Amino acid sequence: MVSKVKKSSEVISVRLSKERTKVIEKIAKAERVDKSTIIDRALEHYAKDWKLQRAVELYCEGSVTLARAAEIAEISIWEMIDILGKRKLPLQYDLEDLEEDLKRLECG
Repeated sequence: MVSKVKKSSEVISVRLSKERTKVIEKIAKAERVDKSTIIDRALEHYAKDWKLQRAVELYCEGSVTLARAAEIAEISIWEMIDILGKRKLPLQYDLEDLEEDLKRLECG
């Protein structure tokens, strides 16, 4: 038997266009879940994308290190390097970044 961890939840209300409501209902019917689940999944995807985009922006501005950008995006440094490479964005890795990464490795 698979046990699911129950997340705490809060009820909120939103206003959506009829077109979006129809799309949500269509997906919910096809997935055999309720509309709340579909909206929650969509927000989860959006939040993941937003965190990654924000991390990339901050990194490119020089506001955060590579390690911190990866942490913000909730991905590994290697994944962050791969994403930056795919977007043809230059790595900004200096001695300070190396020292920070070494400290993180020491801490576990």
